[in-house]
Amino acid sequence: MAIREHFEIPKRFNTWSFALMGLGLISIVLLYITHGSSKDPHESARFWASLLQNSVYFLLVVNAAMFFICATTLAWGGWQMSFRRVSEAVSAAVPVMGVIGVVILLAIVFSDNHTIYHWADTEHVQHDEILNHKKGFLNKGFFTAWTLLTVVLWSVLGWKMRNLSRQSDGKQMSVEEGKKYMWKNTVWSALYLVVFALTVMSTIPWLWLMSIDAHWYSTMYSWYTFASTFVAGVALITLFVVYLKNNGYLEYTNEEHLHDLGKFMFAFSIFWTYLWFSQYMLIWYANIPEETKYFEPRVQGPYKGIFFLNIIINFIAPLLILMKRDSKRNYTTITFMAVLIIFGHWLDFFQMVHPAVSTDHVPMMLYDLGIALGFVGLIMFLTAKALTKAPLVPKNHPFFKESVIHHT
Repeated sequence: MAIREHFEIPKRFNTWSFALMGLGLISIVLLYITHGSSKDPHESARFWASLLQNSVYFLLVVNAAMFFICATTLAWGGWQMSFRRVSEAVSAAVPVMGVIGVVILLAIVFSDNHTIYHWADTEHVQHDEILNHKKGFLNKGFFTAWTLLTVVLWSVLGWKMRNLSRQSDGKQMSVEEGKKYMWKNTVWSALYLVVFALTVMSTIPWLWLMSIDAHWYSTMYSWYTFASTFVAGVALITLFVVYLKNNGYLEYTNEEHLHDLGKFMFAFSIFWTYLWFSQYMLIWYANIPEETKYFEPRVQGPYKGIFFLNIIINFIAPLLILMKRDSKRNYTTITFMAVLIIFGHWLDFFQMVHPAVSTDHVPMMLYDLGIALGFVGLIMFLTAKALTKAPLVPKNHPFFKESVIHHT
């Protein structure tokens, strides 16, 4: 059987990606005209909040693909090798998405409008006891330095892992060469996971998202953010795997691999729900005003519908649909669930960002969805471009045979 090792971008795929990016740019322009150009600080903040939500969400989602690679590498798992290049291609979008995210974040921090990040107003901080207590961490200098360092480390370590993967495209390795190759992969994977733990699983969600409500904090917030973006990242990988399979690529990837991707989507939907419930329940039970004020607009205010819609989309739907074995092996079902999960957690990020800016009403989401589709088009373009740069099958990888004979 002839294996199609090299991906060629279909003209229709390119058309869709450029059309979505165009839609995103139009949405940004319209949102700027209607809100961003306003002299009202809250109206202007509405524009920047949308850019913040979308840029951070999709950056963390594509970065989750490299976490998936490094976690499975550190576990010496071989089942994912038949579609590993898909995960690598998704992660290749991190540098571009990172630059966009950094520009938006720093533009907000260094602007004169402090509606989103109150702590960026040094004069206000002096008269605010809570913010003054946190100024050692919440300040422009630390925010900028840690944001830049984080994106650079994600990009460089991700590039290193992809470069190591392509080294297996050469000649067949001997046993000793294979051991050395896997050890090198393990070391770099461990280094990436340390960086990931110090950023995504701790500090970065505090800086980029939780500091929007700087008087409030939750020790579960970073894990909650990680669970949300990781399950969306797995869903994104799944969509590209299904697309490539439907176009005659990834011949060694079968329903066994799709089943395992479905299990990841199912398991981390449950994990996200566990964190969602734990964070909410403990704050509800304690009923401390300093903590409950975060949930007031989300549970009792205008965002109540979105807050509980999250549970339906991100927990009940995956629980009922992905619980069955057959549903995780059905291309149509798994595609529908992947799209639903990505949208559901985008909605989760919407209610994480906007209540602090538009407290008395839910802003119309049409512009936000348009911008989101623009980012989707950009991810499609960057991932497809990355897929063309290396064979789709790392057939000389020491663990590749495990993926070929994989059975779940």
